[in-house]
Amino acid sequence: MKNVYLETLGCQMNKSDTERIIGILSHFDYQKSEEQNADLVIVNTCSIRKLSEDKAYSKLGVWGKIKEQNPNLKIGICGCVAQQEKENLLKKFPYIDLVFGTHNIYELPELIQSIETKNPDGTKNRVCAIREDAVPEKDFNIVRSSGINAWLPIMEGCNNFCTYCIVPYTRGRERSREIETILKEAKQIIKEGYKEITLLGQNVDSYGKNLPDSPIYGKQDFAKLLSEIDKLEGNFRIRFTTSYPTDITDDVINVVKNSSKICECFHIPMQSGNDRILKAMNRRYTRAQYSEIVNKIRTQISDVTITSDFIAGFPSETEEEFLDTISAIKELGLDYSNTAAYSPRPKTPAGKMTDEFISKEDKKHRLAMLNETVKEASKKSNETAIGKTYEVLVEKIKEEDAKNSLKRIAEGRSRNNKVVHFQSNTARIGDFTDVKINEALVWCLKGEEIK
Repeated sequence: MKNVYLETLGCQMNKSDTERIIGILSHFDYQKSEEQNADLVIVNTCSIRKLSEDKAYSKLGVWGKIKEQNPNLKIGICGCVAQQEKENLLKKFPYIDLVFGTHNIYELPELIQSIETKNPDGTKNRVCAIREDAVPEKDFNIVRSSGINAWLPIMEGCNNFCTYCIVPYTRGRERSREIETILKEAKQIIKEGYKEITLLGQNVDSYGKNLPDSPIYGKQDFAKLLSEIDKLEGNFRIRFTTSYPTDITDDVINVVKNSSKICECFHIPMQSGNDRILKAMNRRYTRAQYSEIVNKIRTQISDVTITSDFIAGFPSETEEEFLDTISAIKELGLDYSNTAAYSPRPKTPAGKMTDEFISKEDKKHRLAMLNETVKEASKKSNETAIGKTYEVLVEKIKEEDAKNSLKRIAEGRSRNNKVVHFQSNTARIGDFTDVKINEALVWCLKGEEIK
């Protein structure tokens, strides 16, 4: 057996891709290992922000130094940076053996064989394999990470072309997997003992738009997929991410409302609270439309959590327009939001708006204000949970908490995605435990186990 180590950067989709890559390699005498023992090292990259790209390059530099002492070490790079930079990576990093993109993971057996085969003159191949169209999915094992949650991609790519976003250029256009394929994988996940399935897509609500009707399930759309997974036998939860605001249908809301296993949580990126900036971002909604969607969900689904994403310092954004984002978070009562300062990305229209870039100082100031607002919103949201009883899926056990003179603290999440800590002598990872909430902190809740 040979050893492979993958460094995974970025989103849940990258984590899922890594599980598939390791699964494919397991068919060809590779086993997952620690970095220091690996014969093959691969960095699975994210290019959503420049910082993520720089982290990948830094890791390649470290491996290049190691290869000077161990020439047999094989080095690869995949993911969004690979799809974006292509052959440039072989030129920039002369010690890289393999570059492959987001569309050709299932070609990996042939690619590995190519870099391991010596030419007649004794030289070794350096391979760059980038496709613009995805290679059809093949039936390989998936070596999932240990834990209670399993990632399940239902679609990939995006057709929205937001002006700041590189995803359509690195992940391509929207492509949905057949409902039968997804259900087969979901059943295997349940069989393997996972307690939570997270459905993944750049825009899950667009699921099925490129698919014909199924002879078994009829129209293949997101609401239908959710309802079919909810029918599967077993004690497990279903989550999904990410949703595009105006693509969330009444059917989806109704399925979530009436399901037994789908968690009451929507992640709906807003990005800005100002209409002019939303238009400049090519987001297909206004502040009022976003608010209408949030209110509709809250009206129909009790105790639902709605989280979001926001960008500080988009090109041309004025201070007054940025303050509209601050007011939107407060007005909408968003439970939590991911934040980032605007980072220009190659190929994107916003990345070319150099004469309208916001200074680093202003972006830093706005991001700090945004983070403080999110912090306040999170605390306010958590305070509404005091006195309620939540079913918590235990994810971690800390045997001792000396700081608080407590023994055996369990940590998990409620159905509406609140992090909950509670003391328990019996709870185990993977248990569903009822917990009464008695304290709200900024990022988590504390409670007592109900026996």
